[in-house]
Amino acid sequence: MKFRPMRFDLYLGRAVFGTVLLTWAVLVGLDVVMAFSGEFKDVGKGNYTLGHAAAWVLYTVPRRAYTFFPTAAVIGSLMGLGQMAATSELTALRALGLSRKRLSVSVAIALSLLTAVMVLSGETLGPWGQSRADAIRASAKYGSNATESKYFGVWAREGDTFLNAMGGDEQLLPEGGTRLVLRDVRMYQIGENGRIASFTRAGTAEHDASGWKLNNITRDTFGERSVTRETKPTEPWDSQLDAAALASGLSKPRNLTASDLRTSIEYRKRNGLDARDYEDIYWSRWFYPLNVLALCLAAVPFAFGSLRSGGMGKRLFLGILFALGFWLLQLFFGRMAGALKFDYRIAYALPPIVMLVTSGLLFRRKSG
Repeated sequence: MKFRPMRFDLYLGRAVFGTVLLTWAVLVGLDVVMAFSGEFKDVGKGNYTLGHAAAWVLYTVPRRAYTFFPTAAVIGSLMGLGQMAATSELTALRALGLSRKRLSVSVAIALSLLTAVMVLSGETLGPWGQSRADAIRASAKYGSNATESKYFGVWAREGDTFLNAMGGDEQLLPEGGTRLVLRDVRMYQIGENGRIASFTRAGTAEHDASGWKLNNITRDTFGERSVTRETKPTEPWDSQLDAAALASGLSKPRNLTASDLRTSIEYRKRNGLDARDYEDIYWSRWFYPLNVLALCLAAVPFAFGSLRSGGMGKRLFLGILFALGFWLLQLFFGRMAGALKFDYRIAYALPPIVMLVTSGLLFRRKSG
């Protein structure tokens, strides 16, 4: 089947676009209203006001839109195609010699454009907006100590060394770039016998493009029956731990970009830490476009015949049923991957494969 754009592609795409955008707006709008009402309990803490709550919610809209798009896509597609089926427009297109598969390609192209926008937003606007929202909330609640509170009590591991900082901030450098400064740093080096081999306390630990540097150092080294103390004004710290990996550990995995997730996964695997939560979100990003298209294509066959005599309620019910069923299927395979420790790529590939096979069987049945 050769694809050549035709006028009906624009007509069909416009019909699907309209219902998807309308459904999307309703879902995101309801979520925004619920999130805003949930912020009322924090109003009055520090300088946190209704204005800050509204700003926090507005900055999180891109992330919410990304999350709700698959559900809006399948419900909107079924509603749009169902409306065309009810008015016999799909029947007229079929009478022109267009196959069900050809019409499905038109729907897939329309949804691919929106999906591409969402993938881009999920890697740019979503994480940026969430970061700004968290900064506004922290600044209003904690005032000038907002940045310090972000790094308060942070823990990290690098090889046999555990790091703990009581505060820190990120500083812009005159020549460009940023520098992370951790304050009141404690470093515990664990020996082969599982005991503390040395304890290092530094006034600050700085990280920039050249690496780590410790300042105002006091180090206690523990022997069998002795303790040796040394002090140094400054020394470099040879470590692969970078500011991105440290900062990503302070945010929820779903609020990170794919590159930050990859950095976090590598850091955790390098240090023998559990990286499954980050792998889960990381691979869900990669399979996001496939999931949207597979979910919608699996629902398309219902528009040919079964929705012709049904009303808006039937189309809405089927859309919600498909979205909920796919979400449960994906949740099941994801939890199984985490419990049985098999590849998340397999877990995220199985649900769209099941949906596409279902779509193929439904197409064959209805064609027969």
